Amino acid sequence: MNQKKELQVAALENGTVIDHIPSDRLFDVVNLLALQDVEYPITIGNNLESKKHGHKGIIKIADRFLSEEEISRLAIISSSIKLNIIKNYEVVEKRTATLPDVLIGIVTCPNPKCISNNEPMPTYFHVVDAENGILKCHYCEKEQSIQKQSKTKKNILPLP
Repeated sequence: MNQKKELQVAALENGTVIDHIPSDRLFDVVNLLALQDVEYPITIGNNLESKKHGHKGIIKIADRFLSEEEISRLAIISSSIKLNIIKNYEVVEKRTATLPDVLIGIVTCPNPKCISNNEPMPTYFHVVDAENGILKCHYCEKEQSIQKQSKTKKNILPLP
């Protein structure tokens, strides 16, 4: 029997698809990229079936392509996040959200005495171990796990 499967989310002519978002982190991605404040079309799907992850979230952003900074921010949420760049209904590029060497103004320092928590300045972290997600504050040198950081949602800063 030849059955056609229906797409769970409509096709996108031009823009970015953020796929394989852990379902419990979908709205963290929305907040992190400040998507609730935009005026272009966005499709959000959550708890969709995923062969790799059981369930996943997906965000389709019409007529917009993410900057390198935005892609870096996604890596804080999950290393499983994939991006598809769509042009004329075709995937022209596939990317994985990966951590850069430096994170500026993205996460906060857990050290209450750190200058970044007491002066109006951007936070600044070096990624000292990308595989294990270890960050080190440039100012106070306190290390922390990005997994722990990303689960403490108040410590991830939204886009300015």
